[in-house]
Parts: sequence; structure tokens; C-alpha cells
Amino acid sequence: MELRTMNDTDWPAVRTIYLQGIATGQATFQTEAPSWEDWDGSHLKHSRFIASIDGHIAGWAALSPVSSRCVYAGVAEVSVYIHEDYRGKGVGSFLMNALVESSEKQGLWTLQSGIFPENEASIRLHEKHGFRQLGYREKVGKHGNTWRDTTLMERRSKTIGID
Repeated sequence: MELRTMNDTDWPAVRTIYLQGIATGQATFQTEAPSWEDWDGSHLKHSRFIASIDGHIAGWAALSPVSSRCVYAGVAEVSVYIHEDYRGKGVGSFLMNALVESSEKQGLWTLQSGIFPENEASIRLHEKHGFRQLGYREKVGKHGNTWRDTTLMERRSKTIGID
């Protein structure tokens, strides 16, 4: 497995993988993929990764800010998406390692995720990488016509000294 920084020419493959995640009904409240410009503008410029296997993009990961307020500058939301042909092969863990390492180098003190409780694989992935469940948000948003809960998870930086 190889890791590299994501760039704009990866967008067609990243978008395809994102759409596969949307199709599961367990990855996001989103119902369609944004344009590259919208996606690019809503994610941090650092900590964007592609995992490839035998030259094929197997997954991607990125961070987005949780707020525009300066007091939250060290807090980011995690996105990890795996191509359906490569799920269960360690790609998520490979990408999460890269996100955690990069976030530490960038001085982020908290990574967080809101995960549908039914997405047990994502919850296990986050726990494996030092995230803890803080609680849940009940009926925080609608997915189609159904109100959905999310499990709120966070990981505190071990290098900043606030864990």
C-alpha cells in the first residue's frame, strides 16, 4: 500500500469513492458529492491523503475545520472513505495513521468524528486509533426522510499535552 498527498487530479476517483460511501447510507448525511471547488474550499489544505494499491486509488482521507472561530483552530473533523473493492483490507487504518500523524505535526489538538451508530466498522476504526466515544447526538439530522443519530468521537493529541 502506498500513501501520497491528494491533489486536484485525484478528484474523479475521490468523488467516485465518496459516492460509494453515500450509497451505503451509513457514511454521511450528504446525498450527492460536491464539486471539487466546494470540496477543496471546505477541507484543510494539509492532511489530504490517497492510499493506493497496485496503482489503484483504494481510499482517501482528509480533515475539515469544525468552526471558523479562531479558538477552534486546532480542532478538525475526520473523513476517511474506502473504495468498495478495498474495504476490510486495512486501508482505513493506513489512512487514519496518516491523518493522526499529520494532525500532530500541524499542531491540531483534537480530531473528531460524528458517525452513524450503525456504522460499527467506522467506530471500531476510530477506537483503534485512540478515539473515544463522548456520547451521541439524537436525531441531529435527516437522512432522506429518517431522523438519524450520530455517535460523537474524539481523539486528543498526545503531543500537545491536553489528553
